[in-house]
Amino acid sequence: MGATYLKDRVRLEGARNIYERDGDSGNRIRFHFCPNCGSNLYWESDRNPALCGIAVGSFADPNFPLPTYSQWEESKHSWLDVAIVTDHFAQGRLPGPPP
Repeated sequence: MGATYLKDRVRLEGARNIYERDGDSGNRIRFHFCPNCGSNLYWESDRNPALCGIAVGSFADPNFPLPTYSQWEESKHSWLDVAIVTDHFAQGRLPGPPP
C-alpha cells in the first residue's frame, strides 16, 4: 500500500538509488530505494510529476490514516479487501491530486 503526496509537501533527503521502467500507463516510473538495504523509499511517475508515492510500511505510526481510494483493482489478489475505501479504480486514477 502506498500513500500519495504532493512533492512540495514532502522533504526527500538522503542517499538513494533509482530503478526506472515504463509503467502500465506508458509513462516512465522511477522507484527510489535505499542503497544499503534495498528498501523502497518512494516512487514518482511522469504521469503526474507533482506527486510521489511512499510505502505506508515506511511510517512507524500505528494511527496512520486509512486509505481513501484504491487503484489497479483489476490486477489485485482476490483475497484483498478494499471495501473501506470510497473511490475504486480498475486501473490508475486520472492525473491530478489525490482524492
